Amino acid sequence: MSASQFIVMDNAQALYVRAAEEIAHLAGEAICTHGEFTLCLTGGTTPASTYELLATRFHLSVDWKEVQFFWGDERCVQPDDRASNFGMANRTMLSKLALRPEQIHRIRGEDEPVQAAQEYERELRSFFRMEQAGDFPSFNLMLLGLGENAHVASLFPRHPALFEKTRLAVAVEVDAAPRRRVSLTMPVINSAQRVMFLVSGEQKAAAVRNILQGPPDQEQYPAQFVKPRSSEIVWLMDKAAASELK
Repeated sequence: MSASQFIVMDNAQALYVRAAEEIAHLAGEAICTHGEFTLCLTGGTTPASTYELLATRFHLSVDWKEVQFFWGDERCVQPDDRASNFGMANRTMLSKLALRPEQIHRIRGEDEPVQAAQEYERELRSFFRMEQAGDFPSFNLMLLGLGENAHVASLFPRHPALFEKTRLAVAVEVDAAPRRRVSLTMPVINSAQRVMFLVSGEQKAAAVRNILQGPPDQEQYPAQFVKPRSSEIVWLMDKAAASELK
């Protein structure tokens, strides 16, 4: 069963710095031990500020040529669209690092969603050398944001995709713009070696409370599904996001 670690920072800026520190530290450990760090990115304003710090203040803290970048979900838009999760990561971090093209494993949001999900699944199976059905990739670190409705990646409340057991990536339509998206599935999220939630702002406080201290209702609060089988969940929040916790 997974354990949880809670880190509450005074404000959003302190959260961004602490998140960058944690990511840089975990990257160093993985690269020292295994020669590689597999990082699954998330979208949102909190990660964007963290990515900017990683590419600037923490640029020399990570051996970036040994980092492999993946995404937990993608909006079905062009990669240069402001809504694109890849586009955000590229503007804030990737374009500022000396990376090889093969280090970037993006979801092709410009393709048809079903096709993009299938291609991303093939990419994951190839990279992680997964040959058997029922195998799932194990990222060194899975970053997750948190929606105000407690969704993670693009797995929204009461969506059938929450219960997918075999596929790695699925096309979904959600009640948010843009509606068409591609998301990793819960078994992939729960196979990560470490999961880190990055949550800031008072508007997320109710969701944090419902997930951590509310009654069990995974369909209504998808983040309650996040229970890595053999690893740790780190909740990295600012005081505003944690303000409704008892």
